[in-house]
Amino acid sequence: MAGKDQQITDLLGATIEALGFELWGVEYLSQGRHSLLRIYIDAEQGITVEDCALVSQQVGSVLDVEDPITGEYTLEVSSPGMDRLLFRLDQYPGFVGEIVDLRLRTPFEGRRKFKGVLTGIEGEDVVIRVDDHEYLLPHSAIEKARIQPRI
Repeated sequence: MAGKDQQITDLLGATIEALGFELWGVEYLSQGRHSLLRIYIDAEQGITVEDCALVSQQVGSVLDVEDPITGEYTLEVSSPGMDRLLFRLDQYPGFVGEIVDLRLRTPFEGRRKFKGVLTGIEGEDVVIRVDDHEYLLPHSAIEKARIQPRI
């Protein structure tokens, strides 16, 4: 997880949990003067628009006081959705058997993008089967991972 994302996760985790939600992940997209902070929340019963509004209000207050982001930014609070991003290694086991799109920070065997079936976790590595080949990819090397929903 990138530095700013981790800083914001550490800052907001307790507040979101106190509201009864899980902080699924944080995306901070620095876009010059107008950045985007997207916070994903989850709960066993699912997420409603009202849940997002409540978390947005509470998180917005914390961010105003702590001020971890310089300049203007837009705050979005969302559910992870069906095509959810995976942020932490402990999120992967729940999606074994699902199709996942992975993008690595640097090329592995000449490629950065992998799309295949998530077959498991081995230590700190994510195991993905692409066609008939299994790859063990270090979680620390994964820039972005997204579950492909079955429709």
